[in-house]
Amino acid sequence: MSQTPTAESRLALTDEEASLYSQIDKQNLPKHIAIIMDGNGRWAKKRDFSRIKGHKSAIPAVRQTVEGCVDLGIEHLTLYAFSTENWKRPPQETGTLMALLRQFLRLELKAVRKHSLRVKVIGAIHELSPGIQKDLKTVFDGCSKNTGMCFNIAINYSGRMDILHGFKTAMAAGVDPESLTEQSFKPFLSTAGQPDPDLVIRTSGEMRISNFLLWQIAYSEIWVTPTLWPDFRRGDLYRAVLDYQARHRRFGGI
Repeated sequence: MSQTPTAESRLALTDEEASLYSQIDKQNLPKHIAIIMDGNGRWAKKRDFSRIKGHKSAIPAVRQTVEGCVDLGIEHLTLYAFSTENWKRPPQETGTLMALLRQFLRLELKAVRKHSLRVKVIGAIHELSPGIQKDLKTVFDGCSKNTGMCFNIAINYSGRMDILHGFKTAMAAGVDPESLTEQSFKPFLSTAGQPDPDLVIRTSGEMRISNFLLWQIAYSEIWVTPTLWPDFRRGDLYRAVLDYQARHRRFGGI
């Protein structure tokens, strides 16, 4: 359900962002937005910063995106935070990313409560450190009765593994493979109970989907921006939504 920005968030909008917001049709919003957050390393390199500083500088983009989606009335938001392939990076970098994740989870509890966010993590959580699992449990426990936007964070996630795990779970539940359909399979995916993303946003200009929600984004509209993730702000989000609203979704039809 759409809503107007809070007084606090309105004050934070630039003139350009306010203009973009006013052009958005609040009756034709994507129910689910998924974002591939990319470009932290390149952002840092352009400024002669360390890659670690690039990751740290990305937190404001996450906050602005969450606030922007809440203000618009987006029902579901999924952010691709860490893929299974990211473990191939140097240990110092992956260690810093995990530490930043823990810091983010602790600091954002206030925002979770403020917006009544329903936080869900998709991915192989059981492979994460006990400390991160404990922090995640704290967040889950704190938002169990929330009724606001569903905020999915993809951590240690793989689209292929999501499908494979879903199939194995269906078989373990005694589902007859011959009777399995697309609709009956969806409850076994990590996004069970949620609509598939209507809009996928990718930052940094890269033209690939990087093993992200492979089943779920079959009919998603994809919007790619050259903006590097640490520079992503509400104006970019609003431009993506406006572009989405200008498209005619055919779902294979005419």
